[in-house]
Amino acid sequence: MCFSKQSTQVSHLFFFSAFTLSQIHLFFLSNSSKNQRKGKMVDLDWKAKMVSSDMSCTSPKFSNKSRGSLPSPLRFAVSDLSPAPSSACLAYEQFVRLPELSKLWTFNEFPGWKNESILKPALQALEITFRFISVVLSDPRPYVNQREWRRRLESLATHQIDIIAILCEDDVEAAETRGTAPIADLNSSNGVLARNRSSAVWNHPGGTPVVSRTSEASLLPRLATWQKSEDIASKILFSIECEMRRCPFTLGLGEPNLAGKPNLEYDLICKPSDLHSLKKSPSDRRNLDNHENQTLFTTHQILESWIQVSRELLRRIEERIDGQEFGTAASDCWLLERIWKLLTEIEDLHLLMDPDDFLRLKNQLAIKASTESEAFCFRSKALIEITKSSKDLKQRVPAVLGVEVDPKGGPRVQEAAMKLFHGHRKGDFEKIHLVQAFQAIESSLKTFFFSYRQLIGVVMGSLEVKANRALIYADSSDTLSQIFLEHTYFPSLDAAKTFLEDFWHHELGIAGSNGPDRARTKQ
Repeated sequence: MCFSKQSTQVSHLFFFSAFTLSQIHLFFLSNSSKNQRKGKMVDLDWKAKMVSSDMSCTSPKFSNKSRGSLPSPLRFAVSDLSPAPSSACLAYEQFVRLPELSKLWTFNEFPGWKNESILKPALQALEITFRFISVVLSDPRPYVNQREWRRRLESLATHQIDIIAILCEDDVEAAETRGTAPIADLNSSNGVLARNRSSAVWNHPGGTPVVSRTSEASLLPRLATWQKSEDIASKILFSIECEMRRCPFTLGLGEPNLAGKPNLEYDLICKPSDLHSLKKSPSDRRNLDNHENQTLFTTHQILESWIQVSRELLRRIEERIDGQEFGTAASDCWLLERIWKLLTEIEDLHLLMDPDDFLRLKNQLAIKASTESEAFCFRSKALIEITKSSKDLKQRVPAVLGVEVDPKGGPRVQEAAMKLFHGHRKGDFEKIHLVQAFQAIESSLKTFFFSYRQLIGVVMGSLEVKANRALIYADSSDTLSQIFLEHTYFPSLDAAKTFLEDFWHHELGIAGSNGPDRARTKQ
């Protein structure tokens, strides 16, 4: 085979000669040797036919006859994603009161509970959402879209409860954390309960009494008694009841608790009183007279809380992969994918802010991007950190597949991925789930930044996207676009699926030519 000089400059991660390609298909066909022993028809000459008919002597790509094609390298690449200048990051952290929030997230109240660092900021984000509901429904401006705000905040609360329920389920299923979550029981009060409406005892026939306790510090029970928020609170309470049905305990926020399950020590974990003491931004002291200030402030407190959950979750993913716990690592990765989608939903709340009030606030707070790297989201150092950590999961692929990267650039990792996908061997299922979750995280991460770019254009105007440059090109090269457009983080997995799809296209074509009843089995 001969190739032009220009063609041979394709990145070694995506280039495969015709000889290597034929070996790939021979690998799949060799896996069908069991079919041959059983008398099944396998066209062993297909490999040679493909190389001779579908490969040109001047190009490493398939001809138009083949559905498969070699991925071409994209121009966009983000080599080193960095936060905005330190002064901008510091101003953002002070605006959100991030140092005080961080103390609440990281304070270790229960040393024996390993998952406290993950579940605590998640519960605190939910509690801040309850405060957000109160802020929105108390807004006196007649031109605010109250109906859509109610729907968005209901949806946001429900999705957070869904993720919290999954975290609680995983906490119970893992042997190392089972039974370590702090739950209210009779022993915690020496068998005596305060005589108020926040506590009750469920007596099961033949079982031990269970304490059903409603949080005294959370805002949700209060929202349930306020006429403006009664319907939202009711929906949230029933969402808690439904989502926590698989857990042996519930949150204890006033949900029906029809199963009579014990309650999580919500007030001790979340500390709602301490959390709500941070409800005012330092910018409030400037008497801005702008209701969108509280909206912006609260939105980003929720965002940063979930970013903290992601940081802790990524650490646990690394630990579980190192420990060869691929099943639980896969579960955490799918959860991380959900959180990236949740971050997008949180950012989209900016769409409901009044244009005039928000743009006035933007100038009051002197929020302005002078370079592309100063997009408001890049002022969050933690967001940059979880972005890099999510991308760095690509370095874990060889270890999951049980191979080492070929220093000469050979397709060793790709071939291992194809064996994994095609073989379906017992014991490999969890690995398939894990690498699939890796790619799902990539998709949701890129979607977040693309959505954020669109959001800036809608909320602040298109000039803000390009840092107030006068010219905006259709072929954009701003950092947000580069993140979305850069090549896949998992080229070996991508290439493996490309060739696997092509294998089945030709295999099924051969099967059709030999009769519709031709059977195949997988090794």
